[in-house]
Amino acid sequence: MTRMKNVFQKIAIDQEICMHCGACVGTCPKNAMYLHDLTVAADENCNGCRLCVKVCPIGAIEVVAKGAGA
Repeated sequence: MTRMKNVFQKIAIDQEICMHCGACVGTCPKNAMYLHDLTVAADENCNGCRLCVKVCPIGAIEVVAKGAGA
């Protein structure tokens, strides 16, 4: 069974508490997470698997409804 991307969700990263440790980047199976200058971001390749949320040591990443958050 193929898991479909949830088009109603996106990843939000709290840049103020993010430590830029790279745990999310290294864990992402779609290579959708990346470090850019002093921020961490997710691109359109994100499939909503939430692995980044689980590995973030300080809880800086969450899944939110599209149109909400950063």
